Amino acid sequence: MEYVYAAMLLHSAEKEIDEKAVTAVLTAAGVDVDGARVKALVSSLGSVDIGEAMATAVAAPTAAPAAAGGSTAEAAPEAVVEEEPEDEGAAFEGLGSLFG
Repeated sequence: MEYVYAAMLLHSAEKEIDEKAVTAVLTAAGVDVDGARVKALVSSLGSVDIGEAMATAVAAPTAAPAAAGGSTAEAAPEAVVEEEPEDEGAAFEGLGSLFG
């Protein structure tokens, strides 16, 4: 996760996200940097609009899993489950036997 956070920090600071910059951020944070992971991250972010990805992630923090064989646009909406209030006494049933 540190590698992604470094890229997000560089993006927020409007800096170029390249291997040298990501390595510098990670080193400054005290992370033992793996050059292959840095290279893979920078390569994979080359075709990503980070601003759009961050806005989408903030707008939809929990996405429903895609249905098997279907696209995410066709996924069924999540069911809303209403929880009933718990009986506080029921939560402590049987605890007396631990101390007797």
